[in-house]
Amino acid sequence: MKDPFKKKNWKLELWSWTKTFMVVFIIAVMIRGFMFTNYVVYGQSMMPTINDGERIIVNKIGYEISQPNRFDLIIFHATEDTDYIKRVIGLPGDKIRYEEDTLYINDDPHDEEFLNQFREEQDSGFLTDDFTLEDITGELTVPEGHIFVLGDNRQNSIDSRQIGFVPMEQIVGRANMAYWPIQALRIF
Repeated sequence: MKDPFKKKNWKLELWSWTKTFMVVFIIAVMIRGFMFTNYVVYGQSMMPTINDGERIIVNKIGYEISQPNRFDLIIFHATEDTDYIKRVIGLPGDKIRYEEDTLYINDDPHDEEFLNQFREEQDSGFLTDDFTLEDITGELTVPEGHIFVLGDNRQNSIDSRQIGFVPMEQIVGRANMAYWPIQALRIF
């Protein structure tokens, strides 16, 4: 004789698991859509910090509650269908210049430790050619509501030196970590 409770228990258990998976799926979609997303990096403009083909996770909500910090790695909409990853160098009101491979912000020199590995690998010359903000943009300082960005591979990067200032509203988010390939796993 069959036990009717076993059949009911099996169906209740299946329904319970189905509801659990649906809730987890909905939460995952919300997190991915509103809080975090992943990107594949194409190109060499951020080498050696981030290499071509690496996959990164981007925090999309951080800048909804705060402003970018100097030296953050950010993703922004460069065109309608192209996003770039670059490093924040200048914040609103900053006066920027490079002189003999040294970054000056508001006339104070700043060490860019993230470039040390690249400097060691480079045998010749400077990583960053001399320039002033006024020379390349016509502005003395970074305008309000904008940032100035550079790629870490300064000799091979399309960045604010070519495209100008990045409006804050074009920022997608801050790169938090590289997760693929697995041996390159690291937090920024």
